Amino acid sequence: MTHKTSKIRIIPLGGLNEIGKNMNAIEYRDKILVLDCGMAFPDDEMLGVDMVIPDISYLIKNADKVCGVVITHGHEDHIGSLPYFLKQINVPVYGTKLTLGLISNKLKEHGILKDTTLVEVGFNQRIDIGPFNVEFIRTGHSIPDSAAIAIHTPMGVILHTGDFKIDYTPVDGQVVDLARLAQLGEEGVLVLMADSTNVERPGYTPSEKIVEETFNRIFQSTEKRIIIATFASNVHRLQQIFNAAFKYGRKVAISGRSMVNVVSVARELGYLDIPGDTMIDLDAVNDYDDDKLVIITTGSQGEPMSALARMAYNEHKVVEIRKGDLIIISASAIPGNEKTVSRIINQLFKRGADVIYEPFQDVHVSGHGCQEEMKLLHQLTRPKFFVPVHGEYRHLRQHSKLAESLGMPPENIFLVDIGTVLEFTKDTGKIAGTVTAGKILVDGLGVGDVGNIVLRDRKHLAQDGLMVVVLTISKENGSIVAGPDIISRGFVYVRESEDLMEEARKIVKDSLATCEKDGVTEWSTLKSVIKDSLRGFLYEKTMRKPMILPIIMEI
Repeated sequence: MTHKTSKIRIIPLGGLNEIGKNMNAIEYRDKILVLDCGMAFPDDEMLGVDMVIPDISYLIKNADKVCGVVITHGHEDHIGSLPYFLKQINVPVYGTKLTLGLISNKLKEHGILKDTTLVEVGFNQRIDIGPFNVEFIRTGHSIPDSAAIAIHTPMGVILHTGDFKIDYTPVDGQVVDLARLAQLGEEGVLVLMADSTNVERPGYTPSEKIVEETFNRIFQSTEKRIIIATFASNVHRLQQIFNAAFKYGRKVAISGRSMVNVVSVARELGYLDIPGDTMIDLDAVNDYDDDKLVIITTGSQGEPMSALARMAYNEHKVVEIRKGDLIIISASAIPGNEKTVSRIINQLFKRGADVIYEPFQDVHVSGHGCQEEMKLLHQLTRPKFFVPVHGEYRHLRQHSKLAESLGMPPENIFLVDIGTVLEFTKDTGKIAGTVTAGKILVDGLGVGDVGNIVLRDRKHLAQDGLMVVVLTISKENGSIVAGPDIISRGFVYVRESEDLMEEARKIVKDSLATCEKDGVTEWSTLKSVIKDSLRGFLYEKTMRKPMILPIIMEI
């Protein structure tokens, strides 16, 4: 696909019509700037999959054009796929201080930190990356050092908000740079790409300070042991917990690998101030009375292997949930995680704990702006064109309608899917085709080796189980020498279904006898005959369709 240098192209490769996996390619003068490099968590249909990352086939094909990766903030849905990206396209990564600290940790785990160039950029600093002049603008979110990215080009400014909210009383005192956003609006914004996550919520997102007040009230009024589950990356929330613990004479222990990593990085870089000797080792929790202890843990999304889940099911090596413990779930369930979160809460109640969670007390506020904050952003920046990002289709559609209500012409709003090429000049915008885009599934060390067929097989196995038919045939005449032996896994319990198994063996013998009579000896044909004969029989008897796996040996 060819294009003239007088046009700039925006290609979303993730973060549209889905939660997470944020990535965009900005292309100008034969150079490509990548904006964010995130991952998503697998849905219920992706059995066994660990994470989902963007398909970067287009970028690999044009690897010589890629000049850098710019990151808005340090959440997994914006940095999670960086190690996989950098292993294939090694270019400099640009970000703010804490963002790069978290990225460093991740790249170190993958063994590629020493081979990667990380460039720290300050707020309101402008830096040239290829033909792009990139500016980092301070915004508010549930992690420090979050930035909106303004990409200055001769065609105009592309402004990407990243994840944002407008908090006038943030925990760290670093407020959103509304003045610079307004200044960009005065100078002219060609394209606005804005967070759509909370577009369905009217009004404003409450300040993080509300959670601090709740923590103080709870810490002051209870003598129980307090266990708080929250997002590891929410450094502001962690700071408030440490502050409340110090104020009311409690020690704090940390549980969960990602929580330990984030606390270590944030403390080292000066983003987390832990008063005095407030933090203790997790192994020392049993040395303190309940009214002198707080445990911060991962697992606010009900993840099966998280520290909170292990506590709930009495599988944690140090912490056992006791009757009277006070558990605070300081997070809201990510769409799709509601059932797993509910399951953990129920289990905690069963163990005798008291559980506080949304919406019964103000123990969490969102890191994303609601409708009024979005309206303010649009009015300050007054873009010529608008591309809603970060959300499912319904969010993108509602954000488009909100932009229309503020006076933006519908033809200047681009509600698109990943892989769509958007082409802009100073005065025009249009859809100019598509490129390869989608999702790559990561399972263990395998990247992309699990696809639709493998998932279909896993789903089949999960729903109806497996039946293995093992037999040995003569090499000379194709007659059955041994077997067939039938092994059932996840289909029926063999000891209680001996009659069914015996009938199945007879069905296989009869079908193979017919093949022998007809002179059929080709293994693939024999396997097909076994499958076909068993499939109908088993469905008639059980109304189930197990996966049938014939294994033929020849002697």
